[in-house]
Amino acid sequence: MTAGTEATTATTSNTATKAITANTAATATTVSDTPAPAPPPAPPPSAAERLRRWRLVLGDAGADGTGCELRGRDAAMDGALESLYGQGRGGGRADGRGRDAGERRTAGLGASAPGVARWLGDIRTYFPSSVVRVMQRDAIDRLGLSALLLEPEMLEAVEADVHLVDTLLSLNKVMPETTRETARAVVRRVVEDLEKRLATRTRATLTGALDRSARISRPRHRDIDWDRTIRANLKNYLPEYGTVVPERLVGYGRASRTVKKDVVLCIDQSGSMAASVVYASVFGAVLASMRAIDTRLVAFDTSVVDLTDQLDDPVEVLFGTQLGGGTDINRALAYCQSRISRPADTVVVLISDLYEGGIRDEMLKRVAAMQASGVRFVTLLALSDEGAPAYDREHAAALAALGSPAFACTPDLFPDVMAAAIEKRPLPIPDMTE
Repeated sequence: MTAGTEATTATTSNTATKAITANTAATATTVSDTPAPAPPPAPPPSAAERLRRWRLVLGDAGADGTGCELRGRDAAMDGALESLYGQGRGGGRADGRGRDAGERRTAGLGASAPGVARWLGDIRTYFPSSVVRVMQRDAIDRLGLSALLLEPEMLEAVEADVHLVDTLLSLNKVMPETTRETARAVVRRVVEDLEKRLATRTRATLTGALDRSARISRPRHRDIDWDRTIRANLKNYLPEYGTVVPERLVGYGRASRTVKKDVVLCIDQSGSMAASVVYASVFGAVLASMRAIDTRLVAFDTSVVDLTDQLDDPVEVLFGTQLGGGTDINRALAYCQSRISRPADTVVVLISDLYEGGIRDEMLKRVAAMQASGVRFVTLLALSDEGAPAYDREHAAALAALGSPAFACTPDLFPDVMAAAIEKRPLPIPDMTE
């Protein structure tokens, strides 16, 4: 069993603990293709094992309190953690003195490119990918190592994920030409992995929604929507026979190759929405590949850019965005509204934290006007796995009052949200607890 499970409950704020705990979960879980009975509970750890775990969590200053000396792989793992979460190399203070026994690990990884490159190799040796990504993110965010990502050799060494793409996009305008192609290759690898994970289910879910949204009055037997048919014929209920006479059948046809729905993705590209921009670009490319959906992708801050003509390559879309800057939702919605030609068959998805820098009342009037014309308007506070970010609650409440509740949406839920919007049924809104 890997270190950290017990100690995590006592030091939840300790980032090193999180890394060790995540390592435990990743290495101890076995996935099976067939259901299996629950395994018996693991025996409680011995006293020596508990001390070992505490030693890994607390860092080398904790050795005085635990009396536990790490060797071999444990010592190397502790060194990798100490380099990032210790204060100075080897866990010492910046002034050269050792850390107090009760003091927690704090940031101390040096910023030399060779040293960081070796450290990146070490953590990939001792930890699974999920933990590696957490530690990389901590190194970039806490220690200001973004500049090192402008070196091609460093980019080739990191574990690529959505958060790394966020960082690379934010550095896009200052990236030297020698690094640009490597950065694009890293972004493309992440985007292709996301497409493989999300595309099949998205297409299947939305194809079914398009089929069901094409209601017809004379369906074939296999296409009858019995639930709607029964409700439409309740007045024909015969109590003596205990049955409903289906005088009028309700069904749906099969979606043809012609365009059935128009979808407009309107993405806030301010810095806090970086992960949402990545996922929205991938979903935009998937939707654009479906012949029955005409997809438009619009990114905005205080200006508006239409990236629809680049939807065949989401990497081009991402490098066409400019993360950061202010926000003018009203201007972006005005542009989207001007491109709507079939309101009754249009879904507009606004992805934003709703911190409006434009004209608030005009924004709300515009949303109300689109809905009155038949547009299905969806507001997502985020499209990522991170949950709801900080957002403008007053604007969210105002949109909810207009019939467009704002909520954070995970990538796995997005196909279901779009299917509900296309079919004009209630959205599957997750429970947003405080």
